[in-house]
Amino acid sequence: MKKVVRLLTGAVLASFLVLAAGAVNAQTTMEEFMAKWDNTKKYTLDILDKMPDSGMDYKTDPAAMSFKEQIHHVGNAIVGISQGFLKGTDPGFEINLETATRAELADYVGKCFDYGKKTLAALSAEDAGEKIEVFGNTVSRRQVAALLMDHTSHHNGSAVAYIRTQGAEPPAYVGF
Repeated sequence: MKKVVRLLTGAVLASFLVLAAGAVNAQTTMEEFMAKWDNTKKYTLDILDKMPDSGMDYKTDPAAMSFKEQIHHVGNAIVGISQGFLKGTDPGFEINLETATRAELADYVGKCFDYGKKTLAALSAEDAGEKIEVFGNTVSRRQVAALLMDHTSHHNGSAVAYIRTQGAEPPAYVGF
């Protein structure tokens, strides 16, 4: 009986969330996207700032990325995907994660976000709408930009959980 109640509660909640999501206006302009991009950059750097030094190498599982690898991965993905699919050029910077300090990692990730923003801003409307092959799918470059945002949110969420396991309070999320 408890399973049925949980299932029905979950179904009602999921239905509500779908309806609520439809009522919210999507970010439709590049200006709106860039404002969200800047917010996501700040949030990512705030997450990095909140992890105690003792937790920087923490892993939830031996096969998982460490906290600092999660944050580094966010930046690397922005650069790699921007170069591979958004017409980005060589960013002109890199980092050695093994020897990097927290400040150097923060600087690197900030530069990655700035590079991604510059690359996105350089796309013409035609370029942004062009369909390309990405990871076995045919999508527009606009969809690739959304993928970058989703990917960053995914890893930021993981990083927040890592912070909590270390007994620290993560930064409050701000959506806009």
